[in-house]
Amino acid sequence: MSDWLSLLAVIATLIPLVLLERWIHQHLHGIGLLLTGSQDAAVLLYALPLLPGVLLHELSHWLVAKLLGVKTAKMSLLPKRQRGGRVQLGAVIVQKTDAVRASLIGVAPLVSGSLVVLVIGERALGVGLLGEALRTGDIGAIFSAWLTALRTPDMWLWLYLLFAVANAMLPSPSDRETWPPVILFLAGVVVVAYILGFSSFLLELAPLVVTALRWLAAAFAMTLVADVPFVILILCAEWLLGTLRGQRVFYKK
Repeated sequence: MSDWLSLLAVIATLIPLVLLERWIHQHLHGIGLLLTGSQDAAVLLYALPLLPGVLLHELSHWLVAKLLGVKTAKMSLLPKRQRGGRVQLGAVIVQKTDAVRASLIGVAPLVSGSLVVLVIGERALGVGLLGEALRTGDIGAIFSAWLTALRTPDMWLWLYLLFAVANAMLPSPSDRETWPPVILFLAGVVVVAYILGFSSFLLELAPLVVTALRWLAAAFAMTLVADVPFVILILCAEWLLGTLRGQRVFYKK
């Protein structure tokens, strides 16, 4: 896969992943509302299935902050409703620091979450085999990959952990606050290095960048595949609860 194809693969998997994560969060919240009829109780029920992922998310912030010498205060795993209807699933209070360290702390959950997704998917579930089979369109290989995944010991436990981690690993708006200046700075460094004739150094870095892009694309694709059964379960649960209670939840576009 070329450099540009690796980047396109990340974009092609990230966009549906962001949309799907938003859908999952909205509809888990909706199921909580149908079950309880209470906003506060619904928030707790919505956050509960994602707790392992939220724990990893906040621990990643905390650990990277400690490694970078940035002071931290309390860590919370209790969800909180915020203005505009947004729900904060967890938080770590981190001392204000420079943009570079803040960006590294902010991106930590994406790195750790992607790593956990790859390990669970490849080692425990063989989801990578399924993704490859889907890519090639080989019906026999797709069926065989599904059977392999279904025969995995504790398959549903591993699949649930993958689901919980993957749908809590994307950086929140506050995690991304310092990214723009850092990205612009890095882009400027690359341009200056190229102008000054350090193109050989950039070429040496290129394989590392491509490897990271492939890693992210694989984690995102694996998440999309693993989310499918949970999307079906969420749809069925919401339809059943809505039918029994004679109610329906409407979501903001």
